[in-house]
Amino acid sequence: MPQQHIVKAYDKELAALDQLIADMARQVRVLLTESVTSLVRNDDVLAQSVIKSDKEIDALQVAIDKQATMLLALRQPMAADLRTIIASLRVSNDLERMGDYAKNISKRTITLSKIPMMASAARSVERMSMLACAMIDDVLEAWLQRDIELALKVIHQDEEVDQLHTSLFREILTYMMEDPRNITACTHLMFISKNIERVGDHATNIAEQLYFAVKGKAFNEGHVSLDEASAIVAEQGSDK
Repeated sequence: MPQQHIVKAYDKELAALDQLIADMARQVRVLLTESVTSLVRNDDVLAQSVIKSDKEIDALQVAIDKQATMLLALRQPMAADLRTIIASLRVSNDLERMGDYAKNISKRTITLSKIPMMASAARSVERMSMLACAMIDDVLEAWLQRDIELALKVIHQDEEVDQLHTSLFREILTYMMEDPRNITACTHLMFISKNIERVGDHATNIAEQLYFAVKGKAFNEGHVSLDEASAIVAEQGSDK
């Protein structure tokens, strides 16, 4: 958990920054879920709603920038506080990109609503998005609790998203080779799959920013196994 300061207003300002990040992350999760739901249900109305709602993500990023700038200017933070504020700016950028990917999925969904859809491929996209949403949930909890162990779990989960992306890519290629009439729809699905894979990458970036904020050094272990993650957490405990 974040440390407490003598000046209570400072704690409230840092908490407000965390709350903005939480609001942004939760909104991104909603948009990603709704964008994929619109794809599976062939619902272009819901897709249009997601596209319009992306402006709310952009507004939250602006609010985070303002809050972080105010803290830097007025509180002159040091050590962990300074790292956390800097990391918050980077996290908001990652979340904004996630929102853009949800919007892009919805734009392609509107096009796909006019084309015959492969139901099995849509279900594969849905499974992939559920894992990406779980990563968003976990990395937000890790951020709010300053939980490095949970952050390392998120980094590990990204491997699963990558594997699903590769599997879906092969599935889509099969559809394209079986019937050239599927090429247009499959091309859009490939981009949608890539968008979700990139959401996982940005969730990983946030986990690495938390590591930087707490530990004071960049995360450079790469993708790690759960056993390796446990070893890193153990090493972290020995540093205290």
